[in-house]
Amino acid sequence: MFSRWKKPASEADARAILKGVRVGDVVAEGCIEDIVVRESRVIVTLGVAPEQAASLEPLRLAAEKALIESDAFSSASVTLTHHRDETPPQRTPKTPNKRIRPDGVESIILVASGKGGVGKSTVAVNLALALNALGKRVGLLDADIHGPSIALMMGLEGKPETSDGKTILPKEKYGLRCMSIGLMTNPDTAVIWRGPMVQSALMQLLGDVEWGELDILVIDLPPGTGDVQLTLSQQVEVTGAVIVSTPQEVALLDVRRSINMVARVEVPVLGVVENMAYFVAPGTEEKRYIFGQGGARRLADDMSIAFLGEIPLMEKICAGVDSGAPALTEPDSVEAKPFLELARKVWERIQHVPA
Repeated sequence: MFSRWKKPASEADARAILKGVRVGDVVAEGCIEDIVVRESRVIVTLGVAPEQAASLEPLRLAAEKALIESDAFSSASVTLTHHRDETPPQRTPKTPNKRIRPDGVESIILVASGKGGVGKSTVAVNLALALNALGKRVGLLDADIHGPSIALMMGLEGKPETSDGKTILPKEKYGLRCMSIGLMTNPDTAVIWRGPMVQSALMQLLGDVEWGELDILVIDLPPGTGDVQLTLSQQVEVTGAVIVSTPQEVALLDVRRSINMVARVEVPVLGVVENMAYFVAPGTEEKRYIFGQGGARRLADDMSIAFLGEIPLMEKICAGVDSGAPALTEPDSVEAKPFLELARKVWERIQHVPA
């Protein structure tokens, strides 16, 4: 007996199901921000106003239940996001002049991730060092005010000095000019600051540091889509953003939100890099995709953005940043190769960003 062929589930199937889900006057289908279908699994993001989030939790639950109970999908996940702008703010004539860039800095790129734990700072540090290995003048700014890690990863010690009591001299190591709030605070003391203080500290780190002449300033962002990301993208003349992910679906869902936020504030997305993409067992050449395979590449294809490459999970890469001697301090090593390739692609894409 032959089983009946079943058409693969699609985004259209999910939209059709969500048309029938409502709570009060709100219909789930009208709130859709994003739908991701992987075989018979579906992930849906519903965008709502912040003041509606609590009251529309029943809508999220009803939408998830409807998708799961349908014949189209074997599993479903529905999330609410509070970042939907129904009426984008009107630009004033002064807006084009609002974004700043330090004197002497040609390009600024953000290294971002949708969630923590994907190795974003490891990528940022080694990308900066790889750009330097390609002959570029590079600066590295740690913009993670609450969880700075660049000082440890670069092996930096001591407080920054000043030349005139007003401006700060960046630390220099491995050919990079570096700055981090971690160099100015006690490493054992938590930085407990509210939004305005974080924004002020960030702009000081950017504007009060004597960066000098740089081809590119790499800024390592905190994970997520919070105050730091918005401050930099709205007030600083950013050339583009590199988004870091791992292959897992949960990371990719958050990456989509990060990409959407960056695009919404008109910062070009240079591409996505997949970190911890695979593991090569010692003594073999076999790639083991222990966290899944090709997730970031598929996401890049789905969102029509560049895929910048895979960074393998390698012991020396992890150990290097823990000891303050990143992989790119040995540019001829096996561990340095994927970062050098990433740097070449990022630099090439920077050249094509409209001025």
